[in-house]
Amino acid sequence: MTDATYFADSDLSSARHLQRAGQWDAALTALPLPDSPRKLLLRADILTDRHMWRLNEPGEALAAIEVIRDSQPQEARFLTAQLEYWRRILRPGAAEISGDPVAAFASLADDERFGGWSGFWYAVSLDNIEHDGPAAVPGYERALDHARAYGDLLLESYAVRHLGGHAWDAGEKERGVALFERSLDLRAARGARPHTAAAQAALADVLGRTPRAEALRAIVAATAEELGLTWLAGDR
Repeated sequence: MTDATYFADSDLSSARHLQRAGQWDAALTALPLPDSPRKLLLRADILTDRHMWRLNEPGEALAAIEVIRDSQPQEARFLTAQLEYWRRILRPGAAEISGDPVAAFASLADDERFGGWSGFWYAVSLDNIEHDGPAAVPGYERALDHARAYGDLLLESYAVRHLGGHAWDAGEKERGVALFERSLDLRAARGARPHTAAAQAALADVLGRTPRAEALRAIVAATAEELGLTWLAGDR
């Protein structure tokens, strides 16, 4: 979901900032009694986000999504597809959560209520599940255009990170590194600590065994330990 969805409501803004900082439990505590559709959606969003970074059991996130399924079916489908995407990428041996996430994201890709994020998720699922990079790149470019038009720094960071990966793979090493650097700067500017750590890890991977890359890996390890970022922990 776009941050603007929640920042427009003063009751929800603090919880969203804490979520982006990787303080998911504090975000849930800061969230007022979820007695409105938007509050219920943010709760489901926070729990889905926490699962994706920590890879804890998805039951709590799924339960929160079920609460909104009748009143906000497209939002529920979007969040469930994210859980299934990460299951397929990082927990392939775990029980299936839902049907094909690529199809789910495709059906939501042009839905304006998601502020460009559903289109991004469709692109990344084409890239990482269908392994169809050429089809994914235009989706990243559309997400980038949307992010810049509406000032969504986090969405822009994700679009340029994946475009940077494709540039790197195509042999455009200098452009690829520049886009990875841009992604890192945008995430830091947004105050999104888990996302920043992921950008640092990605940049370190393309820089190789350089002093800066080693420094980045050390920062990633410290952040991962502090915030419990399961898939960023360990030797990088």
